[in-house]
Amino acid sequence: MRHKLDEIDLEILRTLQRRGRTKRSELADQVGLTIPSVSERLRKLEEIGIIRGYAALLDPVRVGLEVMAFILVEVESSKYFDDVIQRAQANEEILECHAITGEGSYLLKARTKNTSTLERLLSEIRSWPGVANTRTSIVLSSPKETTVLPLTQLEQLVRRE
Repeated sequence: MRHKLDEIDLEILRTLQRRGRTKRSELADQVGLTIPSVSERLRKLEEIGIIRGYAALLDPVRVGLEVMAFILVEVESSKYFDDVIQRAQANEEILECHAITGEGSYLLKARTKNTSTLERLLSEIRSWPGVANTRTSIVLSSPKETTVLPLTQLEQLVRRE
């Protein structure tokens, strides 16, 4: 059964994206509901998969991961795709793995301690079965980096229903 979203759900989602540790009592006050009602809405949002989980966002530099890089990986055949994905998922320095169109097969986002550890990671990736080539871009700065998703499409759906 699909949960029909409304403006209150949208407000809860907006708030949690910006302040994930917002207490249920604060959410209830903000949207004008009781704590049990907010708890039920959160449960439904989690159940239908809109809220995938909750996490603390750490400062990578303060935890010793000063180098961020994007690694374009070209895989010689689709028969190696599953293996590349499994290896990327198993490596904690690889934060994201995206199957892409155009040049390359996958785009990886990685965080490492320094350029020496990045060099070791690149050597490891190049040794994976089926990896034909890699191209790496080291990030100098990140003027914008966010985990907040735009809710425009969801807002339009809610207004139509």
